Amino acid sequence: MAADLKKKNNFAGSLAERTSVYGSFVRFSHSIFALPFALSGLVLAAREHPFRWEMLLWVVVAMVTARSAAMGFNRIVDRRLDALNPRTNNRDLPRGRLSVGSAWIFVVVSSLVFVGAAWALNPLCGWLSPVALGITFFYSLSKRFTWTSQFFLGLSLAVAPVGAWLAVTGAFDWRIWPLTAAVLFWVAGFDIFYSCMDMDFDLKQGLRSVPGRWGVAGAIWIARASHAATAVLLIAQYWIFELGFLYLTGAALTVIILAIEDAMVRADNLSRVMTAFNLNGWVSILFFLSILAGLVV
Repeated sequence: MAADLKKKNNFAGSLAERTSVYGSFVRFSHSIFALPFALSGLVLAAREHPFRWEMLLWVVVAMVTARSAAMGFNRIVDRRLDALNPRTNNRDLPRGRLSVGSAWIFVVVSSLVFVGAAWALNPLCGWLSPVALGITFFYSLSKRFTWTSQFFLGLSLAVAPVGAWLAVTGAFDWRIWPLTAAVLFWVAGFDIFYSCMDMDFDLKQGLRSVPGRWGVAGAIWIARASHAATAVLLIAQYWIFELGFLYLTGAALTVIILAIEDAMVRADNLSRVMTAFNLNGWVSILFFLSILAGLVV
C-alpha cells in the first residue's frame, strides 16, 4: 500500500515537473499576447454570423498549439545560438533540462493538434492550417537572411485574428485585414525593442535584424513608427465595425499604454526593455475588453 502510494506521488511529481519544463520551454504564459486578438476576431465575426460555443474551444486550442509548435521549433533551430548567448544560455535545451528528441515530439504533437483543431472548425481552416504553420515556422529561419525578421514574427502572430474570423465565417472579408495588420506592427514593434539587447551578439553570429541593419537608435524609431501604425489601425476599428463609444475609450487607453512602452526604451538606456515588453500583455487584454464593450453597449 505504501509502495503504491509512493509510486503515485512520484508519478504526480514527475508529471508536474515535466509539465513545468514544457511550459518553460515554449514560454506558455506568453500565449496571452496574441490570444486576446484571436478572440477579438472571433467575437467580431460572431456578431454577424452563427456562433457555436465549441468554436471558442477550438480557436483557443488552435491558437495555443500553433504558438507552442512555433516556439518549440524556434528553440530547436536556435539551440546552438542560445547556448552561446549569455542572455539565453539558461534556456531548457542549452541546459539539458529537455532533450532535442523530446522537443521535436512536442513540436510534432502540437502541430498535429493544431491541424486537428483547424479541421474541427471548418474545411477552409483545415486546408489553410499547414500554411499558418509554415508562416510561424519561417520566422525562426528568417533572421539568417533578412533584417526584416521581426516583421515576420509579427506576421506569424497576425494570423490569429484572421484565423478566428475564418473559423466563424468560413470566408475572407476585407474588414479583418486592418486588425491583422495592427497585430503585425504591434508585435514587430515590441520585438524590435527586444532584439536591441542582442544586436552585438547577432552581428557577431551573422544574424540579421532591424537593430543590426539600422542601429539601436534607428531601430527604436522603426519600432515607434510600427506602434504608431498599430494605434491608427486600432482606432480605425471604431468605424470599420461600427463599434460603440466604450470601444473608442478602451482603444485610446491601449494606445496610451503603447506610448508609455515606447517612451521607456531609449537608445542610451535599454535597461527597461523587459518592463516595456511585459506591458504588452495589458495591450492585448485591454483591446479585447474594449471590443467586448463596444459590441455590448
